[in-house]
Amino acid sequence: MARGWESKSVEAQIEEAASEPAQSEHFFSAAERQTKQKKNDLQLSRKRVLQQLQNSTNERYSELLRRTLADLDAQIAALS
Repeated sequence: MARGWESKSVEAQIEEAASEPAQSEHFFSAAERQTKQKKNDLQLSRKRVLQQLQNSTNERYSELLRRTLADLDAQIAALS
C-alpha cells in the first residue's frame, strides 16, 4: 500500500513540474538574442582575421588586418 501511495505522489510531482514553467529558465528578449548573435559574429570575424594575420607575408596587408582587429575588439567591448 505504501508503494502505491509513493508512486501517486511522484506522479503528482511530475505533473506539477510539467505544468509550471521552470523558474531557472531565462528567456531572452529579441534585443538580447540579437546582441548575442552580433557578438558571436564579431568573435568569429576576429578569429578569421587573426588567422589571416598569422598567414600574411605582406606588411601593408598585415597592418590593415591589425586595424581591423582593433576595430573588432572595440565593437566586442561595446557589446559586453
